[in-house]
Amino acid sequence: MMDPFDSYKLYNALKLHFETDSYDAVKYNYKSNVTPASFFKRKDKYFFAKLAKKYDKNLKEFYISQFKNTEKYVGDMMDEEAEKNYLDFKRIQESIHRVFSIDINKLNDQEQKFDKLFESDNGQLPLVIKLWMQEEISLETIVILNSILGFVPRESKKITDTIIWPDMKRLIEKYTPFVNYSKNKCTKLLTNAFK
Repeated sequence: MMDPFDSYKLYNALKLHFETDSYDAVKYNYKSNVTPASFFKRKDKYFFAKLAKKYDKNLKEFYISQFKNTEKYVGDMMDEEAEKNYLDFKRIQESIHRVFSIDINKLNDQEQKFDKLFESDNGQLPLVIKLWMQEEISLETIVILNSILGFVPRESKKITDTIIWPDMKRLIEKYTPFVNYSKNKCTKLLTNAFK
């Protein structure tokens, strides 16, 4: 069973991963500069113990599911919404290709011209990003499409928004290593949908 300090170390590494541009939790093997002394000074250490006990071997996935949904404080990860975030995360991960296929069909219904989905017009966000913001398609689909097409860095240069877009771009990039899928299968699904 994971102990509370290990739970805190993992939380801290993933928090740094999702909130900063410079730290990569995967690259640094989820290590960060936390000490038992800093942990024991925290008033919220009970939350880490409770989460470690409840999620044990699935704690990393639980934390990822929370940061994906922009939950940052461990105290906010104790409610029903946190559990719902985790269950949604698991459901999508278990059926990633089905979710991608459904989302691709929604994109095809929205715009017949494939390239238009990914273009920033007059400094605006691309349609595919707007649909994600409206929760019409999943973040996982955005990550997969970006991995296949590389549209985020390309269109970022054209997007003029400096308030919402930088955080969205970071979330897409930082969530990427945690989305497991077959690139060949997704490319085939994409090609078949937009024949």
